[in-house]
Amino acid sequence: METIKSRSEFERVFTCGKRLSDRLLRVRVARLEDGAAPGKVAFVAPKRLGNAVFRNRCKRVLREAARQWGLPREGVDVILMATKDTHDSHPDEVAASLGKLMRRAGL
Repeated sequence: METIKSRSEFERVFTCGKRLSDRLLRVRVARLEDGAAPGKVAFVAPKRLGNAVFRNRCKRVLREAARQWGLPREGVDVILMATKDTHDSHPDEVAASLGKLMRRAGL
């Protein structure tokens, strides 16, 4: 799974991307100029959520949901951000929520 690593890639997705949110996660989706380019994905759990163990559990749940939904997709960069409810949710619930948000984004 190819991930977003550089600050410039994060800034591009945050400035140019579409923002969608749900109780279980928040998503930023940005289409790439070259539609055939391989997409990337990032998993974010801010420090305000809790300690490292809590945040790592949130990112594991997000990773599993992204894997179930087939991310990353070609031509699209996606940032998945955890909420306080992500930690206690099952990856299947988060995947269903992710699917709903991705359909709203037109993917």
